[in-house]
Amino acid sequence: MAGPTVRYGIAGCAVAAVYLGVPVLLNGMFGVAIQIAIPIAYLLAISLHFNLQRRFVFRHVATFALSGRKQAARYVVVAAIQYPTTALCTAVLPGVLGLSERTTYLGTAIAISVTFYLVLRSHVFHATDEPQPPVI
Repeated sequence: MAGPTVRYGIAGCAVAAVYLGVPVLLNGMFGVAIQIAIPIAYLLAISLHFNLQRRFVFRHVATFALSGRKQAARYVVVAAIQYPTTALCTAVLPGVLGLSERTTYLGTAIAISVTFYLVLRSHVFHATDEPQPPVI
């Protein structure tokens, strides 16, 4: 469990660098409006994240139970739940808990990241249950 967890953190840092760096680079060096650069960075970051999960984080899985297409479909569903959940928690919880929005956002982001990892591990990038043939 330690290997994939560490690799998940490394992948997260790489994705964060792309998501934060691409808009700054596009805006600062090429004059692209930040409102255009952010969605470009988001799409690149999501694509990178999916591929890093499949090929780096869960590389220890000999045979995935799902095809790449099915993994992508499940990944999109999980990602589509992640953003509104984070936004809703950040909007509602500060008043309920008496915390700042920033503190609530950071706590939510950490909780969502842990949850996302567990969901990816158990429902998207999991190994097949079929016995594998012996290696000759």
